[in-house]
Amino acid sequence: MSERLRIAVIDSGVHPGHPHIIASHLLPGVSVLADGTMEQDETATLDRVGHGTAVTAAIQELAPDALILPIRVFREGLRASPRALIAAMDWASAQGADFCNLSLGTTNPAHADHFAAALARSTARVVAPRTAADGAPCWPGMLADVIAVGLDWDVARGSVRLSADGLYYASGYPRPIDGVPQQRNLHGISFATAQVTGLAAAGLIEVNRDSGADP
Repeated sequence: MSERLRIAVIDSGVHPGHPHIIASHLLPGVSVLADGTMEQDETATLDRVGHGTAVTAAIQELAPDALILPIRVFREGLRASPRALIAAMDWASAQGADFCNLSLGTTNPAHADHFAAALARSTARVVAPRTAADGAPCWPGMLADVIAVGLDWDVARGSVRLSADGLYYASGYPRPIDGVPQQRNLHGISFATAQVTGLAAAGLIEVNRDSGADP
């Protein structure tokens, strides 16, 4: 039997007790602080925001056999420093991650070169949104070697639409929660990104190494 794929989820951590989470497939993770230093203990990756749990659930729905490596960069809200994100990417690669889900990014182009250097070091395939919610260019998703994701509400969950320039469009709806309307649940580009990661890890879509676009 071949070794299971490892997917690093750089987000707010994960809550292993959530009913949509396959807790037995969670690997020990790490929490990365704003200055890039790391904490690793029993509660380091416990999600207190909910975003990372929902992203992980969306990935596991499509790639249930994969092992998940949670890396917590969001603490009290959905904000993290570029230094923390780059340290998280480096750590994921060092842990043998095959894919790295970044349902996040920065709209500040000043950080583009630092992300490009991290991508050059990485042995993992990085999946990230090309633009932010307001349509602004987003890094590292704008860089080459990223599996770049776009949002299309008309694409069915669990499928993608590949554009001529190599952008993978997916639905922004996460795995549904019984009794909760989709519009009242978390939704957006984060979950389009998670679906592309899950589909790629499950071998349901093919991705090229140079599927991103230079800024």
